[in-house]
Amino acid sequence: MSSQWRYFAMRVLLMVPVLFLVMTMVFLIMRLGPLDPVSAILGPEAGAGARADIEERLGLNEPLWRQYLDFMWTLISFDLGQSWIIQRGLSTRELVAARAPRTIWLGFWSITLPLFVGVPLGFYAGLNSNSPSDYFASFMGIVWQAMPNFWLGIMLLAVLRQTGPNGQFGFLPNWYELGPSTQSLLGTPDLGFMSIRWLAVIPIPTGFDIWVFLTAVKQVAPAAFVLGSALMVTEMRIGRTATLEQVHSNYVETAKAKGLKGRTIVWKHIFRNAMIPMLPVMFSEISVLIGGSVIIEEVFAINGLGRLFFQAIYQNDMPLAGSLVFVFTIIALLFKILEDFLYTVIDPRVGFEGEQ
Repeated sequence: MSSQWRYFAMRVLLMVPVLFLVMTMVFLIMRLGPLDPVSAILGPEAGAGARADIEERLGLNEPLWRQYLDFMWTLISFDLGQSWIIQRGLSTRELVAARAPRTIWLGFWSITLPLFVGVPLGFYAGLNSNSPSDYFASFMGIVWQAMPNFWLGIMLLAVLRQTGPNGQFGFLPNWYELGPSTQSLLGTPDLGFMSIRWLAVIPIPTGFDIWVFLTAVKQVAPAAFVLGSALMVTEMRIGRTATLEQVHSNYVETAKAKGLKGRTIVWKHIFRNAMIPMLPVMFSEISVLIGGSVIIEEVFAINGLGRLFFQAIYQNDMPLAGSLVFVFTIIALLFKILEDFLYTVIDPRVGFEGEQ
């Protein structure tokens, strides 16, 4: 096995202790922190007998080490437990399965903004450094990044509600009149635009409603714009820096001296090599999207995983909150593994020799 793939295998193995460390910290925060699920279930005026009964039923009267082992075992076995408060008795798997598509829908459109706007702007600014357009893009990027997401979301809602009837933003086509009724910018988009028939474990699309699709896009657009805008600025600034480094590199000067066309130099040399430092930035945005969706989904009333996590913390639903952190951590680690894999493939310098 080459040093590149040994390096990748070691990186994958390191994810295991990282996962256990994160979940251990989550357990300690939930058990030793201010969360009190018994009071959330019974109310603050409950008697000592009722509290003791609930604690025994929930296993909160067990020694801390036994609670820790039970907590870790449920996660390792992907049992994930049940909700204690929000939807008592309902399994976390069912809640995640019902709400995950909404968060994925929001995340998909949030990623398109930095990928198709932020990255091209960064490369353009780097190729045209110290020009008026470069100064303008850098200035607007600093201003935009200084605005918190929750504030930007509230301001955007306040503006858009003035542009059309029923809280709709009227500068886009009224697709909701052709598809399902959408009465407000707030709320969960309808994702039933595709009919799927399962053949064993293989999903087979059997129908597609274009108007329901456009309605879902329109309703999620403001939230996706707010969530993706901060990431767009980050990618623009890093893309500009990476491009500038390549523009002034020796191999680019050599390519110019050989008489290569400017377009060939940009696409075959500058763009390709500038993408290497951009790769970890793009994948690190997954964690930002997960954390940002908690706030954005609450502001825009989207019933996804982010809003579910906020409700679990607010209502002291400890098993649900811990299980959602476990799901978020697994997602982040999987994308980190994918990042390491792509690094191993596209950059031959990656390996143990390069780490020494």
